Amino acid sequence: MTFESIGLHPFILKALTEAGYTQPTPVQEQALPAAIAGRDLLVSSQTGSGKTAAFMLPALHKLASAPADASAGKTPNQQAQAARAKGDRPRFQPAQPKILVLTPTRELALQVTTATEKYGSQIRGVKAVSILGGMPYPKQMQLLSRNPEILVATPGRLIDHMESGKIDFSKLEVLVLDEADRMLDMGFVDDIELIISKTPASRQTMLFSATLDGMVGNMARRITKDPMMIQIASSASRHENIQQRVHFVDDLSHKNRLLDHLLRDVTIDQAVVFTATKRDADTIADRLNIAGFAAAALHGDMHQGARNRTLNSLRSGHVRVLVATDVAARGIDVPAITHVFNYDLPKFPEDYVHRIGRTGRAGRNGIAVSLVNHAEGVHVKRIERFTKQVIPVDVVEGYEPKKTASASRPRPGWRPGDGRKPAAKPGQRTFSKPGAPRKDGAAPSAGGAGGGYRGNRDDGRSAGRSSGRG
Repeated sequence: MTFESIGLHPFILKALTEAGYTQPTPVQEQALPAAIAGRDLLVSSQTGSGKTAAFMLPALHKLASAPADASAGKTPNQQAQAARAKGDRPRFQPAQPKILVLTPTRELALQVTTATEKYGSQIRGVKAVSILGGMPYPKQMQLLSRNPEILVATPGRLIDHMESGKIDFSKLEVLVLDEADRMLDMGFVDDIELIISKTPASRQTMLFSATLDGMVGNMARRITKDPMMIQIASSASRHENIQQRVHFVDDLSHKNRLLDHLLRDVTIDQAVVFTATKRDADTIADRLNIAGFAAAALHGDMHQGARNRTLNSLRSGHVRVLVATDVAARGIDVPAITHVFNYDLPKFPEDYVHRIGRTGRAGRNGIAVSLVNHAEGVHVKRIERFTKQVIPVDVVEGYEPKKTASASRPRPGWRPGDGRKPAAKPGQRTFSKPGAPRKDGAAPSAGGAGGGYRGNRDDGRSAGRSSGRG
């Protein structure tokens, strides 16, 4: 099957050719014809499978194929100018998008918007904008004043504009819920229900999720009409092109020295280090910079401008090691990421899958390494059951753990996998001083003992209304 045989609009085909797209992916092969025909879709597909094009290409095809409407397409500014020319007092006109894409995170919203601009580059007059938390309201009002045909948004910030009358969904034709499981997991269920209630019943609905079970499946059945179900690969996909391994560590000092050693591997192009807390992301990024790495932190407390600058630095190669909370587990597509390190194990096995999916993109090979306290072995077993895959245990010469998993027992009040570790001793150092990258597997010449600081957990799950929307 080719994009031409699917019947996409010639303008879209030209844009795909210029972008280097040759053959549709499996999820696109099934989703595109059904979506072009107007079917509602329920799609379960792993990250990196091409799902953004699977829902955005049909939406753009609908806009490109629609007959011209002389009364449509005027921005509120143009309408106000026309009113002033007639001597009338101009009235505020809300934006009336035809396509709405809801995403769980700001990063994913921006990624979808960028992809949309690429796919629709040959279609005149079609505008796509992102409305999300962390962006100044004047900037968002400026974007909405363009009356965009395509709106990509995080649920919380979208609700803000809906309640203030800035957006009207009466002309909405297509609703897309991207990574619906993640949005529900982040506590956006009430916001999503409210948004859907304001859209026309005649809309086409496409829902994409890692799983179609449980709460996601219940909501999907309520909001779709006779949907076509597509299951390409479950969230427990094996990631055959990603080499996974576990390193057991005795304590924070051991973990930090081992991370320092592993990051000096010359085969690493770029890496993502996932932490459980915002404080650890900042602390580890700072200490990695002191140790000679080009590192930067990414987490939910950063302003959107700072987050954008960090991601741009990662994409341009100026940042070699990104230290992030789970806010970055979705929506980052940087082909040069060769390694993912789980400094802390994620709370849920599904998040492990999405974390390691940051490497091995577009058919490339990748490596995923988890640094695991002995008492967290139970949590590793949960991940293995979920992925239906055994993760081999590896040992680096010179960094062998002194304890064994069976010898370690959790202290009272401690739960395996909850991310809490013993506090560092005062005066301990975390990472070694800058030194030459290792080339033969030998440990760096300067090794620090290293402690670490523990902060409040931040696994990217701050719910919309309770802690800042979007």
